[in-house]
Amino acid sequence: MTALVSQQTVSRAVPVQQIASPRGVNAWLVEDYAVPLVSLEFAFRGGAAQDPPGKAGAATMLAGLLDEGAGDLDSQAFQRALDEKAIEISFNCDRDHLGGRMRTLVRNVDRAGELLRLAINAPRLDEEPIGRVREQISAGLRRDANDPASLAGRIWRARTFPHHPYGAPARGTLESLATIERADLTELAKRLVTRGALHIAVVGAVDAKRAAALLDEIFADLPRESSFTPVADIAPAGVGGIEIVDLDVPQSTIRFGRASFKRHDPDYMAAVVITHILGGGTGLSSRLFREVREKRGLAYSVDASLSTLDHAAFLHGGTSTKNERARESLDVIKAEIIDLANSGPTPDELEKGKKYLVGSYALRFDTSAKIAGQLVHIQMDGFGPEWLVERNLQIEAVTMDDAKRVAHRLFGDGGLSVAVVGKPAGL
Repeated sequence: MTALVSQQTVSRAVPVQQIASPRGVNAWLVEDYAVPLVSLEFAFRGGAAQDPPGKAGAATMLAGLLDEGAGDLDSQAFQRALDEKAIEISFNCDRDHLGGRMRTLVRNVDRAGELLRLAINAPRLDEEPIGRVREQISAGLRRDANDPASLAGRIWRARTFPHHPYGAPARGTLESLATIERADLTELAKRLVTRGALHIAVVGAVDAKRAAALLDEIFADLPRESSFTPVADIAPAGVGGIEIVDLDVPQSTIRFGRASFKRHDPDYMAAVVITHILGGGTGLSSRLFREVREKRGLAYSVDASLSTLDHAAFLHGGTSTKNERARESLDVIKAEIIDLANSGPTPDELEKGKKYLVGSYALRFDTSAKIAGQLVHIQMDGFGPEWLVERNLQIEAVTMDDAKRVAHRLFGDGGLSVAVVGKPAGL
């Protein structure tokens, strides 16, 4: 009954219209007049993986600069224009996408659309903001240089995706950031900020006609085609090995992972369930939480989840523990993975895992901004609006036979690619 209510709640709360503007800009629209707000989320395919050779961090810098002046408005004038109407515009960058969002009161939607149009069609990329954003990112990198969690994540990616854009730091390095010039950012914007691979969601107090006009105003003048540097598919490397970085801290930070399934693999949703049982959700009911924290007191938190990028799919997780108990912690993690691979979950674990994943899904849709973000992610994953219901149906359909078969396929022999930062004893 809980699952059924969750599905119906999501589908009723998110009645998606697929609209096309007069000039051919496509988007998903959810009309919601409960509050006088409009949230618009969008993503251009091609993110940090498209950084020019030797200039890691360029796409991240570009995302940080798109709201730092546009058209005839310099950085300060652009920010004042946002403040005058309480308009929120921001940009973000991940491995495969350069995205952004706009949030405004409906009475200010015309001004918000005008400012967003300027930001993506005519970014200034002035030298003063370039220097400031470069220094902001550099300051973060300097802070992270001795942060065990940041260092472990960076080392794990580098050893797991060697000689590949996914192994490079998305924010770059102090050395690579120093080489990025305005011409690099201008060229990257021309290649990525286009209609060729654009996903949009609009949620709020706006009808289809007004939304279509807004889409044309903001996006229709962008170039129609993108220009991507080819990125090869890659499977996680280094499985079965451990890389240790010596750092004089009282705890060892562990990151681990292995290959997983692509997003449209027929076993993917069963793998989501199995991974949740291993180390997902709030952690309170996962195997790793129970075995690593509750039974042995090895760590405060431990987790595992799936990631699906455009060119890689992998399981990853981590924990932090006392140096003298690092070996024990990693052994327990591996033992639980191997046990799931060989025996699968218990009926109780499977039932509770499915209920949590189904029941918690509606929490992703409790604000207009969250709805817009989820709709864009669904588009980027290659699904239609029917996924809002189909997702939970697929989770509910996972049987014990499915769970055992997929656990064996997902975890195999239990081999992991591991990175550890600290002074781990016994590794």
